[in-house]
Formats: sequence, C-alpha cells, structure tokens
Amino acid sequence: MEILWYLLVGLVIGVLARLILPGKENMGWIMTILLGALGAFLAGNLGHWVGWYDFPSWIGFVAALVVAIILIALYDWLKSR
Repeated sequence: MEILWYLLVGLVIGVLARLILPGKENMGWIMTILLGALGAFLAGNLGHWVGWYDFPSWIGFVAALVVAIILIALYDWLKSR
C-alpha cells in the first residue's frame, strides 16, 4: 500500500517539478512519475529517519518536490551529455 501511495504522490510531485523547472525536459510521463516517486520516497524516508517529519505531511511534500526537481534536473543533465 505504501508503494502505491508513493507512486500516486510521485505523479503529482513529478508533474509539479516539471512545471517549476525552466526549459523543456526530454522525458516521458513514465520517467516523470518514477522520478517524482523516487523523490517522494527519498525525501519521506530521509525526513522520517532524521526525525524532522513524517510522510505524508506538508513539509514532507515540499521536501519531496525539491528532491524531485533535483532528480529531474540531474536526469536531464545526464541525458544531454
């Protein structure tokens, strides 16, 4: 059930991250969802492990969005090289 939650939140976070990033990212919706879900997973587990917040929470959502933006920018940079 937790994996489904991360995928659902990852969809929203991935779409928001692509809207926030300037320029055109050359990736499909599947990669957007996967990178958004990975951002949600990493930010949620890191925040919980450190004791800053539990996921889902608003601060966890913002942290996941920031991590997803970083992951999408990194993916785009690596793909362009």
